[in-house]
Amino acid sequence: MSTVQYSIAELAKRFALEFQGDGDRIIDGVGTLSGAGPSQLSFLANSKYAAQLSATRAGVVVLGKDALPNCPTSALIARDPYVAYAQIAALFERLPAAAPGVHPSAVIAAGARVSATASIGPCCVVEDGAVIEDGAVLGPHCIIGPECTVGAQSRLVARVTLVTRVTLGKRVLAHPGAVIGSDGFGLAFDRDHWVKLPQLGGVRIGDDCEIGANTTIDRGALDDTVLEEDVRLDNQIQIAHNVHVGAHTAMAGCAAVAGSAKIGRYCMIGGNAGVLGHLEVADRVTITAKSLVTHSIREAGEYSSGVPLQENRQWRRNAARFKHLDEYARRLSALEKDKNDD
Repeated sequence: MSTVQYSIAELAKRFALEFQGDGDRIIDGVGTLSGAGPSQLSFLANSKYAAQLSATRAGVVVLGKDALPNCPTSALIARDPYVAYAQIAALFERLPAAAPGVHPSAVIAAGARVSATASIGPCCVVEDGAVIEDGAVLGPHCIIGPECTVGAQSRLVARVTLVTRVTLGKRVLAHPGAVIGSDGFGLAFDRDHWVKLPQLGGVRIGDDCEIGANTTIDRGALDDTVLEEDVRLDNQIQIAHNVHVGAHTAMAGCAAVAGSAKIGRYCMIGGNAGVLGHLEVADRVTITAKSLVTHSIREAGEYSSGVPLQENRQWRRNAARFKHLDEYARRLSALEKDKNDD
């Protein structure tokens, strides 16, 4: 495989960036500020790493204009260095192209429709009524259930399961172990036992979404579970039945959204955060890690809950006092009332 190379001037022109320094220098890879060599590109997007800039050996650094005076090498100047780095770094990622066709070990039902330009990997199963569109790639051991559609140019990396009535838009990326369209957790209690509610809906996932490894998305009980376009889910996330996630929202690992919750557009939900069922979260809301959303959020902003880490003895004392919080509040209210009466 040939080495990918670009001059600094080429990179600047391609991504509409200003540059300072040697535009003819050739860049053939990327690295960290502390580890990059003279033929590599690095970036500074977080002030915590500013001290590493002055000693970097990188051939070029993507940075903001404010950091330029401290840069000892060539620079690409970006309004958002992290975004610019992500765009440039993609040039150096070379994934093997998947060859069109069906692997001999795959099982394709007679009633399935598979594009001639799609790639179906080893041990895949495509069931009756499924549709695999142009340029889609199914990695090893993927299972595409009945009435499921894999959109054009989508990629299921490996061991991805679409259970039933799942529609993936264009350019969806699903990482290993993702399960989409499994039963929602619908149960009714009849005196002394549970009665399972049939899950009759499906899952609709918009264009350019990403589904993390071992993430699960349940199909709806009646209506569909919906992810709008450009939703990004990290690993091991649970999306329950009939959840609706707005476009461009991102969730970090181990977050969970309970049934029928509605998450707005451009939201960010931190790792291990939870949203209770039937709640609504407005557009452009940030939920910090380990927070629990227990009521609907009507306005954009940043929200948090939970107790930050403390030294154990301090935490134990505070935990013991917490159960008396209501008592303390009542006593304080009574003291304030007595003071006002005086």
